[in-house]
Amino acid sequence: MKRTKFGLVAVAIVSVLALSACTGGGGGSDNAGSSDGATGALSVGVTDPINIIPGRQTVAYDFSMAVWAPLTFVDAAGELTYVAAESIETTDSTTYTITLREGWTFHDGTPVTAQDYVDSWNAVAYGPNAFENSGQLARIQGFDEVTSASPVETMSGLGVIDDLTFTVTLMGPDSQFPMQVSQGQTAMYPMPKSALEDFDAYNKHPVGNGPFEMVGEYSEMDPIEVTAYADYKGDAPTVDKITFVPYADVNTAYNDVLAGNLDVASLPAGKMAQAATDFTEDHIYAFSAPGISFLGMPTWDERYADIRVRQAISMAIDRDAINDVIYGGLYVPANAFTPEIELGTPVGICGEYCEFDPAKAKALLAEAGGFEGTMEIYFPGASGLDEFYIAIANSIRQSLGIEAVAVPSSDWAEFYQTRMDKKVPGPYFSRWGALYPSQQATLRALFVEGGGCTNCIAEYDPQVAALMNEADAAVAEEDVAAAYKAVQDRLMETFPVPPLFQESYAYVTSDRVETLSTSAAGNPFYSMTVLVDGE
Repeated sequence: MKRTKFGLVAVAIVSVLALSACTGGGGGSDNAGSSDGATGALSVGVTDPINIIPGRQTVAYDFSMAVWAPLTFVDAAGELTYVAAESIETTDSTTYTITLREGWTFHDGTPVTAQDYVDSWNAVAYGPNAFENSGQLARIQGFDEVTSASPVETMSGLGVIDDLTFTVTLMGPDSQFPMQVSQGQTAMYPMPKSALEDFDAYNKHPVGNGPFEMVGEYSEMDPIEVTAYADYKGDAPTVDKITFVPYADVNTAYNDVLAGNLDVASLPAGKMAQAATDFTEDHIYAFSAPGISFLGMPTWDERYADIRVRQAISMAIDRDAINDVIYGGLYVPANAFTPEIELGTPVGICGEYCEFDPAKAKALLAEAGGFEGTMEIYFPGASGLDEFYIAIANSIRQSLGIEAVAVPSSDWAEFYQTRMDKKVPGPYFSRWGALYPSQQATLRALFVEGGGCTNCIAEYDPQVAALMNEADAAVAEEDVAAAYKAVQDRLMETFPVPPLFQESYAYVTSDRVETLSTSAAGNPFYSMTVLVDGE
């Protein structure tokens, strides 16, 4: 995946069923992955995670991907390869047989077995445990039984064949399953038996199966240090230590990178235009990511019920200008309901409705009967999004000649509750960052009830849900692409939300970093970071 200062280059993801037992950047070799050849320490600015168990974490993705190894990995070239899995086989896209590689161990020296995966997935899914990432397992048969009011403790869709082999039966055909067990879906990571005995203790010092092992215990707002695991069986990391440094303010982390006190930090939205002045181009990274933003439409409000109103609002937004002014050209205006990095995305399907055309927008709004009152665009306050939503409101006001204003909530909690209660005063923040680069991960989350992004759209179309089931069951690459395009064709017929931007995940690095690697999940692949010689 190319890193570029001015835009994103989408990559084609290979068909998930065209897998071979080969290895890639994810570390799937059978050679011992000791830290031989890895030199140097890397420091990374993060949000304090609180929860660092993979089934519970919500902001500790980078830590998780260092301490655990996934079954499969989608690399920067878009190729899906095996890591901890030797093979994943199916004859019907409903029941999959997963065979693990031999000789892999957890950091405590115990072998990684099929039973560990089954026990871990059951523990994450089990309702009373209330693990935040349990939904990643929702398509496994029996998930509804472990999350019911009177839950059982195991999912019927999981079965152990032997020490290295287990089966997974899904609720229905799903050709995307091998993609779902890749690096971004941290609920799929295995835990040793000791973890299941005391999750509170495990959260202080989690033991994984990945290239790095944790040093010491987690303490809130203290740096988390991981070092290369000498007995790792995958590809050896290129650095021998990573320190995750928590920051309460992303701007402080940015300034520390600028001062040389930190090696890597996320690039805050408010600094995107300024970064080109503060850093040389080879220290600014914008990685293609399976993230996309929309402008939610409160269609229960009759002012937004007419599709022509929603289309007019979309055409009234100058995405190119907003991208240049707010994001320094690091984003890409969306022209489909999924980002281009997701296999088979029908680029350009949104057509004229995602293009800036004030005259057509105004005429279409008039044709729909106009708009009465003030359009209040609601977004989560204290999240660095003020300039973005003010720019959207200004563009709509200037294009349509109506009063449009950006209205922030007091914080994320207030916004979330207001959206859940369907009490937002007007168009609202709506986005999804998928954990694996398949159209399924975005379309199902946004446009199917119970998919994950609750109330990101105002109402659900049963025809979209039916088409999604057909798409999930498709196997051949061309059939998969055509089936998901049919979903997007239906979305164009109803236009529930205007697509805004395909997102990039942007970072700045210190002079110590020569190359910051990535994967198709969009976040840095810190295990394979290249440091400047001698650092």
